[in-house]
Amino acid sequence: MKTMLAFIKKELIEQLRTGKFVILSIISIFIGILSPLTAKLTPWLFEMLADTLAESGISFTDFTISAMDSWMQLFKNAPMALMAFGLIESSIFVKEYQSGTLVLAFTRGLKRYKIVFSKSALLTLFWTIYYWLSFIITYTYSAYFWDNSVANNLLFAACSWWVFGVFVIMLIVLFSTIANSNGAVLGGIVSVLLISYLTSLLPNTNKYTPTLLTDGYSLIYGIKAAHEYIDALITTITLSILCFVLSIPIFNKKQL
Repeated sequence: MKTMLAFIKKELIEQLRTGKFVILSIISIFIGILSPLTAKLTPWLFEMLADTLAESGISFTDFTISAMDSWMQLFKNAPMALMAFGLIESSIFVKEYQSGTLVLAFTRGLKRYKIVFSKSALLTLFWTIYYWLSFIITYTYSAYFWDNSVANNLLFAACSWWVFGVFVIMLIVLFSTIANSNGAVLGGIVSVLLISYLTSLLPNTNKYTPTLLTDGYSLIYGIKAAHEYIDALITTITLSILCFVLSIPIFNKKQL
């Protein structure tokens, strides 16, 4: 246990030393502020462009901005946050292969499955912190300017997106135990997500696909009910556990 705690401490120090913690924190804060700010400035932007649009024969009537617009922006920006997280953190295993630091950890008695567990837990912790930081900032500003109660299933929609992020993390872990390069890891993740997206286009399989969890728009507007996402949640959680479980025997056999 002492060796694993030392390894986790090393990982945390690495996050700070390489600037990953600072970069991802800034991105999270930026997205949290950007969502309500975009909604707040939308009427002003249209007003600024009113004369230009009128000359082109385009006119618009007054419209009301609410917390719904702020949350819609957050769910639009969430893929950008997850993409940034994946790009920055996808090398969490690969850099160890290249530097040879894992061999040193093994010589000190650290079991391979503990490395997989430690890195998976840390990635999940980091994603949780960054994601909910954005959510809390957006919630605070939206509550100040408008009324968050107009959004249906808000917490469920946010949790669904978080679960999807955990699924991507488990894909990072799985492909990191298989591949030796960052490009191969990212390629594997993109391939799985592309398959999930294409599967979601089929009417009979849509309700089971992980990508359905990213459809926060339909939830907050009440177009879909929370129970319609249960199958997708079960599938995503099951696949996440499967990815983690498969990572351990694959990593145990990996040549370092």
